[in-house]
Order: sequence, then structure tokens, then C-alpha cells
Amino acid sequence: MESRTDWDALRRAEALGLEPERDDDEFELDWTRAELVTPEPKKAISLRVDPDVLEFFKSQGAGYQTRMNAVLRAWMDAQLKR
Repeated sequence: MESRTDWDALRRAEALGLEPERDDDEFELDWTRAELVTPEPKKAISLRVDPDVLEFFKSQGAGYQTRMNAVLRAWMDAQLKR
């Protein structure tokens, strides 16, 4: 999703010491129907993967295990839709 923020306008306003304009109505939330959803804890497993696969995910930075899980979940979801 492309940002709709006008960064140049914010920088100009900041340089002039002005507060940027905001539409507070846009940010009002109705919390009366909010519910807390706690995810199930992950399960630790031992998984053998090719060294280059592991290095690729690690090279993407912190959170590589979470990304690997996301890839597996996407494949699982695609299979379930068949």
C-alpha cells in the first residue's frame, strides 16, 4: 500500500514550527466491540533445510523464522483452497 502522507508538507511545517493539520475524525475508533485475541504459542521443532535456503532467510535480517513461517502458511493456505 502506497503511503498517502505528504512528507514534503510535513517537513515544511516542521521547519516553520507549525503543527501539521490532522483530521481527528479519521482516527476515532469504537473500542466497545474490541476483543483481545491472543495467538497460540508457536511449537519448537527441528527442521532440516538446505544451507542456501537458511542463509537466504537469515540474510533478510531479524525475524527470519517468522518469515519462514509466513511462507509455509501461505503455501498451506493455497493448498487448502484447492
